[in-house]
Amino acid sequence: MVLVRSLLVALLCLSVCLPGQARAQEIEVDLELVLLVDVSRSMSRAELELQRRGYAEALSSDAVFQAVQGGLLQTIALTYIEWAGDQEIIVDWRLIETRADLQIFARDLTVRFDTAFRRTSISNALLFGADRFDRNLYRGLRRVIDISGDGPNNLGPRVLEARSEVLSRGITINGLPLMTDDEQSAFFFLENLDIYYETCVIGGTGAFVLPVLNWPDFAGAVRRKLVLEIAGVTPKPRVLRAQTRDPRDCEVGEKIWRDWMQQRDFFP
Repeated sequence: MVLVRSLLVALLCLSVCLPGQARAQEIEVDLELVLLVDVSRSMSRAELELQRRGYAEALSSDAVFQAVQGGLLQTIALTYIEWAGDQEIIVDWRLIETRADLQIFARDLTVRFDTAFRRTSISNALLFGADRFDRNLYRGLRRVIDISGDGPNNLGPRVLEARSEVLSRGITINGLPLMTDDEQSAFFFLENLDIYYETCVIGGTGAFVLPVLNWPDFAGAVRRKLVLEIAGVTPKPRVLRAQTRDPRDCEVGEKIWRDWMQQRDFFP
């Protein structure tokens, strides 16, 4: 009987202690970074591949490795997720400490390429990305979502609602608007998408927008963005020109989508 009681006490103690022990075993890092990359219908297969290779090139660069090494703990946690109407985790959370870690992550990005034909839900992508922080083994001094995209939100919850939810969790949102003005996506093209991102998408401590104006500049822009995020540096604000559609309207994507549907008699 004494032995049975001892075993019961031991099991009870184990069940109480395990959650605390699990939290204690979290790996502290300088930064937890979620990379959310747009693969919506407006992206061609070539552009989807260009994005993957651009991130791979940036992650393999000396500048990004030096940024990791410049942190207090010299380590970050990183995941790469593609999004449109829904989301797909391409590379799940990885601990990045060495140049080899960065090179392996970069290699795994280019194992396969998929074509996507879906609408654009920045809001669902942000909420999905925020939830991923609760599904890793890391505790970052900072938590950042980095979202790229070539158009405004036109599906799912309103983008301001999603942003407020993410920011309430202490997560910073940075933006990489793709302002390449491709002919195939002309109807959905929003001039000065960077203003929309600045007004409606980004937020939190040190948040910034870094636009891409030409596809040849993509890898360089990603490299600069990653360095800024890992180092925790905010670039100076940009001077922006006027636009035909107001990108400060946080429902502009839904309006563009509605207009497109009405022109094709999908709506009564």
